[in-house]
Amino acid sequence: MFDKDKLPQLKSSLEKYDELTKKMTDKRPERKDVFKSGSGDPVKNVYTPLDIEEFDYSESLGMPGSYPYTRGVQPNMYRGKLWTMRMYAGFATAEESNKRYKYLVEQGSSGLSVAFDLPTQIGYDSDHALAEGEVGKVGVAIDSLKDMEVLFDGIPLDKVSTSMTINAPASVLLAMYIAVGEKQGVSADQLRGTIQNDILKEYIARGTYIFPTEPSMRLITDIFEYCSKEVPQWNTISISGYHIREAGSTAAQEVGFTLADGIAYVEAALKAGLKVDEFAPRLSFFFNSHNDLLEEVAKFRAARRLWAKIMKERFGAENPKSMMLKFHTQTGGSTLTAQQPDNNIIRVTIQTLAAVLGGTQSLHTNSRDEALALPSEDSVRIALRTQQIVGHESGVTNSVDPLAGSYFIEAMTDKIEEEALAYITKIDEIGGAPKAIDNGYIQQEIMDAAYQYQKDIESNDRVVVGVNQYQIKEGPPKGLLRVDLSVGEQQKKQLVDLKASRDNDAVEKTLVALKTACHGTDNLMPYIIDAVKVYATLGEITQVMRDVFGEYQQNVMI
Repeated sequence: MFDKDKLPQLKSSLEKYDELTKKMTDKRPERKDVFKSGSGDPVKNVYTPLDIEEFDYSESLGMPGSYPYTRGVQPNMYRGKLWTMRMYAGFATAEESNKRYKYLVEQGSSGLSVAFDLPTQIGYDSDHALAEGEVGKVGVAIDSLKDMEVLFDGIPLDKVSTSMTINAPASVLLAMYIAVGEKQGVSADQLRGTIQNDILKEYIARGTYIFPTEPSMRLITDIFEYCSKEVPQWNTISISGYHIREAGSTAAQEVGFTLADGIAYVEAALKAGLKVDEFAPRLSFFFNSHNDLLEEVAKFRAARRLWAKIMKERFGAENPKSMMLKFHTQTGGSTLTAQQPDNNIIRVTIQTLAAVLGGTQSLHTNSRDEALALPSEDSVRIALRTQQIVGHESGVTNSVDPLAGSYFIEAMTDKIEEEALAYITKIDEIGGAPKAIDNGYIQQEIMDAAYQYQKDIESNDRVVVGVNQYQIKEGPPKGLLRVDLSVGEQQKKQLVDLKASRDNDAVEKTLVALKTACHGTDNLMPYIIDAVKVYATLGEITQVMRDVFGEYQQNVMI
């Protein structure tokens, strides 16, 4: 990229430039609040070839669609097809959410992303005591196959790609989806989509876990094995850095801890007897997109390059698809402010640009009012239009990886890769991601970063518009979406009706078979599918597994 013989001359020029800027700042002091990245790292005033002296084009970049995939996993990226515009939605009942999904499809959304309510996420039916007051609040309530049938009524599963943000009970929700497809006449090998299915990040950052580590990893590898044969187009896991970043991590921590989790899943699958190139092509990732546009672009590029090296050099993958880090992005929920919520439209636009310039495969844009409530219909439409305008009007999709070669971008990409690899090395020394989670190492690193970030805001070293500067007097918010408590009562009544109308002997038979399989070594997916088909509920199925596997107890961080 540059003549190394001229580097001494460049160093001399840079020294003169530094003298010039010093004179300038003596006369007019620089602002003190903005010269660090979103992760808090210092940012120099200018970047040159000196910052990437060892840069080798073929080793560091290559061509798009080729190893090490720094520039993207497809040769022509968005020139061939825009990313999947996958809006995350779900609230109240299956009927209400179904209406929202149909609305999103009408508005041009090319993929569905299901948000489940908290009881569903932790494997409780809506009539469980711990579900009281939470039914339908942060997502849709799904108690049985009957709810799933309603949720996707009129939505052809052979035409849409569906992502489900579900982890501990992912096997049950996937089984329900497969059963709905069958009822629509869509075979399992035609289904396309993703389940999050990432339990390690639940232990780290989010908290919707059920079972201890070992049986949780068994469920995940059972899904890998089953889908590799029966649901080959399904992405069996979305290894999630999103929630790690939401908990307060830096960009490098997001990459390092996420890929360390990915390594743990690959190792578990290999230990279970699977071959790397049988399951690795269906692994996918899920990242956050924050406000520091250039750091975020570099983060995505670094993650892609590092994962390609890990799969090739550490695990001996030979299939190029096993080395490709394919990822979904969601804009940063934790960056949204309740103050002046319309400002969030601009934040989301910046984050959208970062994800697109970083080469995402699919994207969800948060809505302006999500710091206050579930998004209203108008807000969701604006969020979707943000993606469509960036895709069709901004020009950034015309060329693949258009920021490649920028001294700043390449230096930042190298830096994030180096820092993320250092975290992975440390986690390896501890004994892998599960052990690093159990002893609190990963959680402590994130807590320290989150604490520093908050300190910077409170000291005004980091400006958040409308929060610590540029405040205005505001009235109470209007037009927010509220979920009525009657949703819980409605779900309870439907459960009573379901249990009265189903074949309860068949339900009991499938649950007994599942319990026996849990005690053994069989793949659990066929047993779970049998249970959901006779309308065993989510809570009944997870209770069987709770009885056999027990529940995870989180270590207390002090």
